[in-house]
Amino acid sequence: MKRPAIFLDRDGVIIENRADYILSWDDVEVFDFSVQALANCADSEYLFVIVTNQSPVGRGLLALEDAQSINNRVVQIVRENGGRIDGAYICPHAPIDACDCRKPNPGMLLQAAAEHDIDLNQSIMIGDALSDLEAGKRAGVAHCLMLLTGRGAEQAKLPEAESYKDVLKFKNLPEALNWIFSGKLSK
Repeated sequence: MKRPAIFLDRDGVIIENRADYILSWDDVEVFDFSVQALANCADSEYLFVIVTNQSPVGRGLLALEDAQSINNRVVQIVRENGGRIDGAYICPHAPIDACDCRKPNPGMLLQAAAEHDIDLNQSIMIGDALSDLEAGKRAGVAHCLMLLTGRGAEQAKLPEAESYKDVLKFKNLPEALNWIFSGKLSK
């Protein structure tokens, strides 16, 4: 039986986004409020899936194994604090690679849907960038939510953001998850 998912960008949603890339664990600043919010809804019917672009790999700044290790450690922290992450996907390509997995393309979401039997029509994409919203839209998710953490506040001011004026914006992940689980979300 297919289940809905909440797709989460990683940088700017669960951990702080860095303009100069996250190249080691020393660069990671976990949003404790996001980890706690994920713990608060761990018993939800939704699957929780991280989908993250990691272009430093494609740019030759970071080994894929190191990017995966950082991602695994983020997942471990969420789980150790009572949260649930059901899948985590990395696009290791640089923007010039023209792959199908780098957001705004929907490849990671489509792969997760196939591997986890996800109902995209009942799913949600949460991110801090317009590319996250576009990936969700292209994948056919029911709702895309934008966070103002990470790059969100800056991205929301871009002229291209006008195309996403119907997208709800939230201060942070706890606010977005509270809204989803308050019953205000119509599936």
